[in-house]
Amino acid sequence: MIAITGVSGQLGRQVVEELLKTVEARSVVAIVRTPAKVSDLAERGVQVRAGDYNDRAAMQQALAGVEKLLLVSSSEVGQRAVQHRNVIEAAKAAGVKLIAYTSLLHADTSPLGLAEEHVATEKMLKESGVPFVLLRNGWYTENYLASVPAALQHGVFTGSAGAGKIASATRVDYAAAAAKVLTLGSQAGKTYELAGDRGWTLAELAEEVSRQSGKTVVYQNFSEAEFKAALLGAGLPEGFAAMLANSDIGASKGGLFDDSHQLSQLIGRPTTSLEESVRSAI
Repeated sequence: MIAITGVSGQLGRQVVEELLKTVEARSVVAIVRTPAKVSDLAERGVQVRAGDYNDRAAMQQALAGVEKLLLVSSSEVGQRAVQHRNVIEAAKAAGVKLIAYTSLLHADTSPLGLAEEHVATEKMLKESGVPFVLLRNGWYTENYLASVPAALQHGVFTGSAGAGKIASATRVDYAAAAAKVLTLGSQAGKTYELAGDRGWTLAELAEEVSRQSGKTVVYQNFSEAEFKAALLGAGLPEGFAAMLANSDIGASKGGLFDDSHQLSQLIGRPTTSLEESVRSAI
C-alpha cells in the first residue's frame, strides 16, 4: 500500500488523484486530520485514515500495513521539524519500507530561510534507518499567481526577487513526479532536484500578465523590509509575510532556479509553462 499525508491539502490531494490513474484505489491510503474532508475519496475506494503530524501514536496506527509513504511537508512553518520527526518515527515503528519526502530545491545549499527545517528533516531521515527518497521541490507557480488579481487591479506586481530567475512548476507537475516515484522501484537513496523547465523573473511575469490581460502591469522591486511591510499592509500574518519576503530575497540569489530538467524527465512531459499558468489565472 502507498500512503500520502496531508491529503486535505492541495498537493497531497493532487498526488492521490495522480496515483489513481495507475494504482487501484484500495492500495492508496489517504492520511488526513479530518477524514470527513475527503469523504469523496473514501467513496471511490481509497482508504481514508485519521492521522495528525502532532500525534505520533495515531500516525503509527494510520500507517499500519503501508509499504511506501509520501511525507508531504507540514504547512506549519516553525513546527515542521517536530511534526516531521513524529511521522518518521511512526513510519519506522509501523514498518514502512520507503519514505518519500517533499523537501526544498537544493535544500542543503539554499539561501532561503525555509530550508532550515527541510535540512533538519533530511537529517532525521538519514538517521532513522528507514530507506528514503528526497523530492526537493522548487517553487509552486501558484505562489505568485495568487497575486495576479491584485496586480491587475493596481497595475503593479510587487516583490523583492530582483532579477532572480524562478524555475517554478505547478502543483500538478510536482504531484505527477511524486506519484511516479511512489510507483517506481529502486528509489531509495535518490535525490531529485525538481523545478520547471524554464526560469523567469518577476518582471517577466508582469509582462506576461500584461500581454494576456491587455492591462499594463509593471514589476516594482522592494527591499525585504519594504516587501514584508507591504504584505502586512495587505493583511497577511507576520510570520507568513516574513517568509514570503525572505523567499523572494532567496530567489534573487538564485535559490529558486534549476535547469537540470529532472522534473520534466521524471514525469515524461514538459512542465506547465508560465504562459499556460497565467492564462489559467486570468
